[in-house]
This record gives sequence, C-alpha cells and structure tokens, in this order.
Amino acid sequence: MIKYNPKNWFSSILAFRRSDTFLIIWKEMIYIFLFTLALTYFELRMEMNVDRWGKLLAVYSLIGFVLSLLLVFRTNTAYDRWWEGRKKWGEMVNNTRNLATKIAVMIDDKPTRDYFARMIGNYAYAVKEHLREGVKFEELELTDEERITLENASHIPNIIDKWLYCKLYVLKQEGKISEQDFIVIDINLKALADILGACERIRNTPIPYSYSIFLKKFIFIYVTTIPLALVGDFGYYSSIIAVFIFYVLVSMEILAEEIEDPFGLDDNDLPTDDLSAKIKMNAEEILH
Repeated sequence: MIKYNPKNWFSSILAFRRSDTFLIIWKEMIYIFLFTLALTYFELRMEMNVDRWGKLLAVYSLIGFVLSLLLVFRTNTAYDRWWEGRKKWGEMVNNTRNLATKIAVMIDDKPTRDYFARMIGNYAYAVKEHLREGVKFEELELTDEERITLENASHIPNIIDKWLYCKLYVLKQEGKISEQDFIVIDINLKALADILGACERIRNTPIPYSYSIFLKKFIFIYVTTIPLALVGDFGYYSSIIAVFIFYVLVSMEILAEEIEDPFGLDDNDLPTDDLSAKIKMNAEEILH
C-alpha cells in the first residue's frame, strides 16, 4: 500500500508509479487515438453532414450520464470490498491482542505462553499468504513436525487454529484454566475463524462477469463513436477529446478492479504484510 501525504498535491500529481493508470493503458490510448482519428478523417473526407451528426451530442450526453452512474456503482462496490477487508484485518489485530492478553493473565507457564505467541504470529502470516497465492513456510516459526503437517494440509490457517484449540483444551483438562476461562478465550479464537471466512468471501466472490464485460463494452463503444458527434465543432481535435474521455472512464474501471481484491500485492492493496508483523510483535511483547 502506498503511503503518501494527501496535502501535498503537486508531488503526488507529478509522480509516476507502477499503479498509475496512464502507465497501464497508454498503448490502448494510442490505439483509440488512431482509430478515432481515422474515423474523423473518414467523416470529413466523405463530406458527410456533420451538422446532423452533431445533433447526436445530446444523445451522448444522456448516455454519458447513464455511464457515470454505472461507474459510480462500480467504484463504490469495489471500495466497499476494500474497506470491509481493512475492517476485518483491524478486527484480527484487536482479537489477537485480546487473545494474547488473556493467555498472559490466565497462564503462568512460560512454554505455554511461548507456544501461543508463536502460533498467533503464525496464524496472521498464514492468513496473509493464504489470501494470496499460498503460505510461505519461511515466514512461520515451526518445528519440523509442525512443518511436515502443514505441508500436507490444503488449508493451513485452519490447522493452526485447530492447534490453538487443542492447546487450550489440554490446558483445561490439566486444570490450568477453568471452564469459564476456556469460554472467555474461545470468543477470540472463534472471531479469528470468522474474520478469515469473511476475507475468503471477499477474495473468492468478484463482481459478476457479465456486469464487468458489459461495462467494458459500453465504455469502448461510447468512446470510439463519440467523434461522430464532436467532429462538427472540433474537427480533428475530437480524437484528442475521445482519448481523454477514454482515459478517465477506463481509469475508473481499472481502479475498481484493483481494489476489489484488497489482499494482493498491488500498490493500492491493504498493508497486510505490515499488519501481520504488528500482530506477531504485539503477541510476543504481551506474552514474553
């Protein structure tokens, strides 16, 4: 995630980053410019009635209003997914802190505290990579036996969550915690599983394909035909206007596509690497 100063306008405007939409679609902008330039040339060369075509501008204004409503809905939906993902990771930070604090208060045994500190950090890192391409075992603190078990598992966060429950159950059986203590700690462990399920729902349920492809086709047809309505007033400059409209509309769609899956490695995705490190550091500080 890019960290920036929102009050510093000019440095943000003049800076070019990998996620800038201009760098992503500059080739398509050239194609659109050449196509609309050829369309404008054909219209002027054939001496078509440009005044009649110019009356289409009112129609394109109405269509542009409808298109803007669709894009607003698209970007709002994508941002809702991004913000929900951020709230869920905030809940994970809070629940891991509460879990570590309860363990630290209820249990005096150092090996047990060390185990929970290690597994809480492992859970955060496992969830982070599970929502991407797969868990990186080098980020986890595991014994040889634990690593072998996880390497053969298809859902690693679930296994780590099960280990935490098993350890908690053993402590209850040994009388180190009471039934009431078990119930109090269970609240946070259950919350961790619920948070993971919510994040998986966000990741595995993108916007319906038919809606996405319709919006792309709508933008393409709108941009490539709008010079028909503009050529009477702007001539060949209508191609430049079409490219600018294409840049604005497609940039909105690209930004929506990027933030609707907020757990990846794009510049605008959530800082889950930093949050995982924070969870691990907090757990170790509380329990050690």
